[in-house]
Amino acid sequence: MPRFLPLFPLNLVVFPGEKLNLHIFEPRYKQLISECQASNITFGIPVFLNKQVSAVGTEVKLLRIEKMHTNGDMDIKTQGLGLIRILDFFKQAPNKFYPAGTIEDIPDTTSQDPVLKQKITESIRQLYSILGIQKIFIKLPAGYRIFDVAHHLGLTTDQEYELLQMPDEVSRQEYVWLHLQKIMPVVLETEKLKERVRLNGHFKNIIPPNF
Repeated sequence: MPRFLPLFPLNLVVFPGEKLNLHIFEPRYKQLISECQASNITFGIPVFLNKQVSAVGTEVKLLRIEKMHTNGDMDIKTQGLGLIRILDFFKQAPNKFYPAGTIEDIPDTTSQDPVLKQKITESIRQLYSILGIQKIFIKLPAGYRIFDVAHHLGLTTDQEYELLQMPDEVSRQEYVWLHLQKIMPVVLETEKLKERVRLNGHFKNIIPPNF
């Protein structure tokens, strides 16, 4: 059923389950966060893309205010909950400074394709190994979802938003698998180029061909 929810548009994609740290400095969002702390309410973060508020976003809860600055600014920790669709957007909620909207929850089918997941896992492990960032992957649990790795795959904001709109995990797996197939050859070639640049000017032990 549609419901009314405070909104905090940002020019980034927040995925369900993601933990996000924010520095709050605008008066309207200071008001919002203060109300979240006082009344335990949630808010939505729709993507601000192409100079407009997009229709799909993520509901977020305030975990805690990490630091309150002397000027009233706040450093906060939040966590994404579920996907939402904005039906109506209002620049100001009634008697408030911050935006709000009528929203509906988007159901999410979480069942995965285990074969595809294994392929994705191996490709990501290879990608991270090439880039020298294996430690990021080690921290992931065996039951990770695409949302858990989406920010670490070199996707653009537009691509991340496409991923956010997909209705089920298998669709997201297919999208990421195609993306990895496209970027892996580019990454490998880039690493080879870097190695050739590093070797330039070194003494080379090259065996000439026999004629």
